[in-house]
Amino acid sequence: MTKQYTTELAVIGAGPGGYAAAFLAADSGMQVTLIDPEMNPGGVCLYRGCIPSKALLHVAKLLNETKQATHWGLRFEKPTIDLEQLREWKNSIVQKITSGTGQLVKQRKITLVRGHASFSSSTTLFIQTHDGSEQELQFQHAILATGSRPATIPGIEISSRVMDSTGALELNDIPSSLLVVGGGYIGLELGSVYAALGSKVTVVEMTAGLLPGADRDLVTILAKQLAERFESILLNIRVSEMRETKKRIEVTLNTSDGEVKKTFEKALISIGRKPNTTGLGLENTNVAVNDRGFVLVDPQMRTADTTIFAIGDIVGEPQLAHKASHEGRVAVEAIAGHKVVFEPLAIPAVVFTDPEIAWAGITETQAKEKGIEHKVVRFPWAASGRALTLDRTDGVTKMIIDPATERILGIGLCGSGAGELISETVLALEMGAIAKDVALSIHPHPTLSETIMESAEVFYGTSTHVYRPKR
Repeated sequence: MTKQYTTELAVIGAGPGGYAAAFLAADSGMQVTLIDPEMNPGGVCLYRGCIPSKALLHVAKLLNETKQATHWGLRFEKPTIDLEQLREWKNSIVQKITSGTGQLVKQRKITLVRGHASFSSSTTLFIQTHDGSEQELQFQHAILATGSRPATIPGIEISSRVMDSTGALELNDIPSSLLVVGGGYIGLELGSVYAALGSKVTVVEMTAGLLPGADRDLVTILAKQLAERFESILLNIRVSEMRETKKRIEVTLNTSDGEVKKTFEKALISIGRKPNTTGLGLENTNVAVNDRGFVLVDPQMRTADTTIFAIGDIVGEPQLAHKASHEGRVAVEAIAGHKVVFEPLAIPAVVFTDPEIAWAGITETQAKEKGIEHKVVRFPWAASGRALTLDRTDGVTKMIIDPATERILGIGLCGSGAGELISETVLALEMGAIAKDVALSIHPHPTLSETIMESAEVFYGTSTHVYRPKR
């Protein structure tokens, strides 16, 4: 027998967007029901994405630093990797953070339903719970936050030897050789982990460069470091076939010179992510979806169906957890009747490789493509005292500035800890800061954050540590 319930707000999907929306709604006094297959909120990010991958990337960075330490007169024995303990440590982090979100659900008195939801109408959800029971939920408003899944290559099945990002994070073993298909941030991050743990990693990217869309100045620095850690990086090459044997993966690569065959112990498919918008009963609503499977929304995150909102990966690029969280908050405030829209000036992006890449605002390439007048200034980390003390001069801070107004249009960083530094620049962009605002803001010495201040000084030709002759 189907049980019937009612709620003021139904949130479908408990990832960083969904649970942020549910929590704000509950804090605002709404009656909230949150539906997700997992026991606790977290979504892909906490269970199979951001959090476990960053734990493993921390380990990779430490392993790389033990090798770099020979420059400082420190020599370590080759580390012994206890893979089982490493997995347990990674899993314990996931368990701690998701049990924490579960506790917050209880504190906020949110009804958490573990199961799969689909729309019966614009005001009704049919829920198949994890224990096999069925529920019907009547709602006043709904927020759709079902996230995304790894994209696949037609004809190539995921298996014990061919992994997607979820399988790679399980860390079942350390293959002697690993093919990474896709030179985006997921492939490079996970490739970095396996390379540090001992795999010979080959990256195949179909375009002319790694991290398509990222600033080339930043990518060049990272690519140089990865070329030393990876077995090889192959650009302008497609994978046309994979054949799994008993112990290997036989791969056919299409190059400008014809087909090349290579063998690897395992392969990782990391060619992007696809929105989870099928099997949701959207055909029973007025929600519109484009030809790529993304839900169409207005600036308040409202779909074509006035009772239903959508946020996160399912509404388009960039598919980032922090974007989803802010979209979720906008949706809740719109439901509450507030005058609010999602219109950020800057959404920061971070690639958690070593060195890290981070950027916000427009890139130099985007400025050129859009015909925006701009001036580019760079501060090399080789001129940073703090970078020298860390033996991490492989970095740069770059600003894109409007020469007429001196307003900062975009900022990019490549270097150790770039992801932690980018937030200052996001605030500068959102506040409409000009280069002089940043140049006159006193930064502590010696820190890597000084490179942001000094890059602004470079614009005026007054950087203490970069000499620019007067013309």
